[in-house]
Amino acid sequence: MSDYELYYWSVPFRGQFVRAVLAHAGKSWTEGGDAAIGELMDKAARDMPVPFMGPPLLVDRKADLAIAQMPAIILYLGETLDLMPDTPALRAMTMKIVNDANDVIDEITLDGGRQMWTESRWEEFVPRLKKWMSFWEETGRRHGLKKTSGFLLGGKAPGIADVVTATLWSTMTERFGAIGTLLDEAAPMTAALTRRVAEVPALAELAARARKDYGDAYCGGQIEASLRKVLHA
Repeated sequence: MSDYELYYWSVPFRGQFVRAVLAHAGKSWTEGGDAAIGELMDKAARDMPVPFMGPPLLVDRKADLAIAQMPAIILYLGETLDLMPDTPALRAMTMKIVNDANDVIDEITLDGGRQMWTESRWEEFVPRLKKWMSFWEETGRRHGLKKTSGFLLGGKAPGIADVVTATLWSTMTERFGAIGTLLDEAAPMTAALTRRVAEVPALAELAARARKDYGDAYCGGQIEASLRKVLHA
């Protein structure tokens, strides 16, 4: 039996962060599938494994515990799998990076498709996206990151902050080359870190599996279609 059951749609997007941390930790998981997610979401709160509005939702089989919301899941895995940094400051910074990543994917999908991308909306957004990228670059700089070495919060091995960083930017830039160009220009050390961490065998294998399972899909639906249109992807 697998260690965990993950409920997330058949796309990378928000669920890919959970998959990446599980893969990085060498844990096994199965996925409930889209139909099962829909059934859970239709239940009354009292009948849900944990009250949740939408996936990801993770079930820890051994602990008999369910947890929802991507940052909360990452925190839970970090704490229970001993993946968090030693100091309160670095643990807080780790979760700051996780929440920043969550904000970026909200913004790149215009809050889950509340609006669709147009050429003018995208042009207005590009400076803000570059500013987001600069946050990663400055965070890394303050912790000794170089273009060819180092990690986002220091240390001698990739941590959760690095795994989340690589998942955020590699998943996005592999599917939207124009965003990759922006990242190389606005945050070259972050771009290089993303490539180094994405090449870690467990994460490279996960990315290959995502390509096999989901193709070019990123977040799906009309919002992805509008993003592809403005980015000519």
